[in-house]
Amino acid sequence: MATGDRTTAALTLAREAVREFALYGDFLDVAPFGGGHINDTFVSRWNQAGTTVRYIHQRINDQVFPHPDQVMENILRVTGHIAGKAGGSDIPPSRRTLTVVPAKDGKSWVRDSMGGWWRTYLFIEGTHTLELAVSPEDARFLGKSVGLFQKQLASLPPPRLHESIPDFHNMEKRYLRFYRALSQDSCNRAGEAAAEIAFMRENEERGAILIRSLREGHIPERICHNDTKMNNILIDDAGGSALCVGDLDTVMPGTSLFDVGDLIRTVTTRAEEDERDLSKVAFDPVFFKALLEGYLSEALEFLTPEEKELLAEAGRNITQIMALRFLTDYLEGDHYYHIARPGHNLDRCRNQIALIKSMDRHWEEAKKIADQAALLSGSC
Repeated sequence: MATGDRTTAALTLAREAVREFALYGDFLDVAPFGGGHINDTFVSRWNQAGTTVRYIHQRINDQVFPHPDQVMENILRVTGHIAGKAGGSDIPPSRRTLTVVPAKDGKSWVRDSMGGWWRTYLFIEGTHTLELAVSPEDARFLGKSVGLFQKQLASLPPPRLHESIPDFHNMEKRYLRFYRALSQDSCNRAGEAAAEIAFMRENEERGAILIRSLREGHIPERICHNDTKMNNILIDDAGGSALCVGDLDTVMPGTSLFDVGDLIRTVTTRAEEDERDLSKVAFDPVFFKALLEGYLSEALEFLTPEEKELLAEAGRNITQIMALRFLTDYLEGDHYYHIARPGHNLDRCRNQIALIKSMDRHWEEAKKIADQAALLSGSC
């Protein structure tokens, strides 16, 4: 289906689904919103006694998340826990975390006529996100935000959260899928990605460091976001403070290093994730230092020595897993990530490999920065 036809069809389903939620007032309109890779997102407007109120609606991609009901159960537990901790703040809990709007039947989701799963959130007005960190202060701020998110969830009581995507950051399993896609080469694309395939083969062993450390008990299992790229952090327009972390589909058990690693991946370069001019893709040690200082200002109190030892490795590791995922999706025919042009996922893969190579050129410096940041934060 062409992109335009797909959008039109999804918009028709959005108009159907929004009316099944417990929303009040006169419905005005609904339109596509944002540019996420996975779910289809829309914003609706309602006239409530003369005031226009907005809501966010998402059609959950059940090819990616096979159990949307479990995803929503996780989200309700996490947002409820964070809202409870936000009570002493001047900022209301509804701005400190996402607020799930129930369906008319009381569930946290509705099904459309095509079997799709939908959810609704309050629209948090007066906020923005960062697509690129433009200063070390941005990096420090973003690191602190993710550290706080992890600290808030460190006290979430049992039971264990559902794994919304089992083995999401399991590099060993990702490599198995990669090799399967490579052997099948169903779209005859392997020849276009020979250099990228070779790089992935050469770096397979190093890529397993985090998942093996977690499996063997060297680092503890924690609740983590698993997708902490910077544009998932909502920032208050007026005060400039971080309000909440969004896009909670992948909040589940893992290691804290998955989160800080993804933040390093997205914050320490000025290049967009799909930038094709690879000369622009470079690791910035200054931003890395500021990011870790911000993160450790909140996270140091619960991190183990083994976790701190792997901080520098975390950024390289998550960059590698993203490169592998982009390459695998390219080989499989672009089923997972939305693309805007032919070869888009291969461009993304090349971008991430360029960032890994830049990280490697700065490896000794980065390791020294990480060790010193942990030491200095611990002495404060």
